[in-house]
Amino acid sequence: MFVRSGATSRTGPLTLPLPFFFLFFLLFTPSYPIPYPQPSLAYAINFRMLSPCLLRSIARVVPGRSSSLLLSRDATRLYPLRLGRSFASTRFSFQNESSGPNKGLPKFTQAEKDPVPIANKLMPSSSITKTPNLLGEPTLTTQDQRKADWGIIKEMSTYLWPKDNLGAKVRVGLSLALLVGAKILNVQVPFYFKTIIDSMNVDFLTLGGTVWTAAGSVIVAYGLARIGSTAFQEIRNAVFANVAQKAIRKVACNVFDHLLRLDLNFHLTRQTGGLIRAIDRGTKGISFLLTSMVFHIFPIFLEISMVCGILTYKFGPNFAAVTAVTMLAYTVFTIKTTAWRTKFRKQANAADNKGATVAVDSLINYEAVKHFNNEKYEVGRYDKALKGYESASIKVATSLAFLNLGQNVIFSSALTAMMYLACQGVIDGNLTVGDLVMVNQLVFQLSVPLNFLGSVYRELRQSLMDMETLFNLQKVNIAVKDKPDAKPLEFKGGEIKFENVTFGYHPDRPILKNVTFTIPAGKKTAIVGPSGCGKSTILRLLFRFYDIQGGRILIDGQDIRDVTVESLRKSIGVVPQDTPLFNNTIEHNIRYGRIDATAEEVLHVSKRARIHDIISSFPEGYQTMVGERGMMISGGEKQRLAVSRLLLKDPPLLFFDEATSALDTHTEQALLGNISSILKEKERTSVFVAHRLRTIFDSDQIIVLRDGSVAEPPGTHEQLINSGGVYSSLWAGEFFFSFFHILS
Repeated sequence: MFVRSGATSRTGPLTLPLPFFFLFFLLFTPSYPIPYPQPSLAYAINFRMLSPCLLRSIARVVPGRSSSLLLSRDATRLYPLRLGRSFASTRFSFQNESSGPNKGLPKFTQAEKDPVPIANKLMPSSSITKTPNLLGEPTLTTQDQRKADWGIIKEMSTYLWPKDNLGAKVRVGLSLALLVGAKILNVQVPFYFKTIIDSMNVDFLTLGGTVWTAAGSVIVAYGLARIGSTAFQEIRNAVFANVAQKAIRKVACNVFDHLLRLDLNFHLTRQTGGLIRAIDRGTKGISFLLTSMVFHIFPIFLEISMVCGILTYKFGPNFAAVTAVTMLAYTVFTIKTTAWRTKFRKQANAADNKGATVAVDSLINYEAVKHFNNEKYEVGRYDKALKGYESASIKVATSLAFLNLGQNVIFSSALTAMMYLACQGVIDGNLTVGDLVMVNQLVFQLSVPLNFLGSVYRELRQSLMDMETLFNLQKVNIAVKDKPDAKPLEFKGGEIKFENVTFGYHPDRPILKNVTFTIPAGKKTAIVGPSGCGKSTILRLLFRFYDIQGGRILIDGQDIRDVTVESLRKSIGVVPQDTPLFNNTIEHNIRYGRIDATAEEVLHVSKRARIHDIISSFPEGYQTMVGERGMMISGGEKQRLAVSRLLLKDPPLLFFDEATSALDTHTEQALLGNISSILKEKERTSVFVAHRLRTIFDSDQIIVLRDGSVAEPPGTHEQLINSGGVYSSLWAGEFFFSFFHILS
């Protein structure tokens, strides 16, 4: 609130008007120590040091209201809230309201009501490069779709016959041999059946024979052929399983590795639920595609060719003509109808991805859903997505029924025609009853590969669609990668230089504009400024989550684009503001800083990060599960786990992005003390991004950013205070807020 002349404290003990009390404090108190996170770092601020701040922070005396003074939390809050534009091209200027409920109170002039400059706003990081919609309904033309399908088949063929794996080649060759043997035995079955029927067409009473003498050997051969055919097929499946599963594993690992190497922009724009669902479907499709290529497509055409040849050779051109027409009609109908059905399956896949995305998004943000009582809204979103999947699935099912009906009509018509021809042959004396049975068996035997051809084609199309997203993921360009001649980073002390660096998440809206500064080796440097000025962006650029659009970033004289990404990131440790944790134990999350760390090392860094006592108080200690994204522990505990990770990694360059923002004052003081001792022990180059200036005022150098540029020459806390620039005003705003909060 703004307190005018004559206003007294509402708390009771303080009865002097606040303006007089404040002036008395300034004039007669030569030095006033303000408590800081570390008692040893307490800094005495005297009137000489505060005067530049006060000249810019206290409302000027206005004629007619000589005692009006800008005080209290509401007045000082104007600084942190409006810094984004006040230091751009305007300055604070106050007038008094002449009327209304705020009569006599300071107000901003019209110049202060200008829109916030674009460069001061946080830009969405999703727009550096437009990420394609990999999970939506594909919009390829028929020709492009065919090219994509053949590309997938060609890619998968390399897994069937890998150049560097003799064992896989042997398994594939053996599987094909077993396949051919199974088909030959399968075609022999109708011949044995015919022989058995014909052998039964005798007068046993006259001949005095038995079943065994008449057809015993043929019956045994019939049984052995059926058993052998089935045995060969199952052995083939067992032999080939190793090839298929290794291919699935290799493709899945390649996709996962590629996803981890993609830049931050891709992952900030991802739809996790839909992406996981698409990958899951794609890996399942790999198994079917490989099996189809070896054991379905080739064997089906082999068996059809053998049956058609037998019918033509044994029974004449009429049977051959019926067979040929049936094959042609069946194949054309299946392909055309399946192509028509494909669009429904694509719609179902897109709806399925959307439903998974909505579900995962809602469950991940469970607390937000509860905070705003939006359960019904989320259920409605999910139901809407399921409705789309339901509609598409109904079309898939009805079109499948039409396909099955058409296939059955074609095949049944062919079977009827062949049975008529066979019966006519028996009546004419050209065929035996055994021939009639044999034709029936061959036609029914032909029905199996024909029906299988229809289902295989349908499933093959489905597998190709499912795998399309999987392979498209591998085609996403890796924006940040090593140069062909990149060398490991040679660490020589840790000096960091930004030379005319320009960068923006949107190319037409830069966050950093020709930024130039140096971070000395082995020193503590702080980067401060209003929200959206590019502080956290600097850390992302140093870590090469993004590449800059202009200028250079040097570490010990080496352009970070000329060194390997692995060596660069190995040299940098970060404590982020929002600590990412795995849904695993506390020990696992700490050890993630260095996977091969011992239990003793984990214990040591936990003590240094002042979290060991808290962990020990848990019933399961270091084996306590932290929950999804660490939601089962507090924000302060998460930040201390992040510090533990950093200490375990022990890199030469340390970065702290609001590393103590979630800690209470006591813990913050102790933790900052530990961090300071660590920095002094090894003289590490450290960079602190902070909004709370009291946590970084002891830095060797402070860099102030404003509107994507360095606002004033870097310096120490005292130098920047005396200069009366942007940092001075920031410090005044924070000091007044804390001081008058105590007074009120």
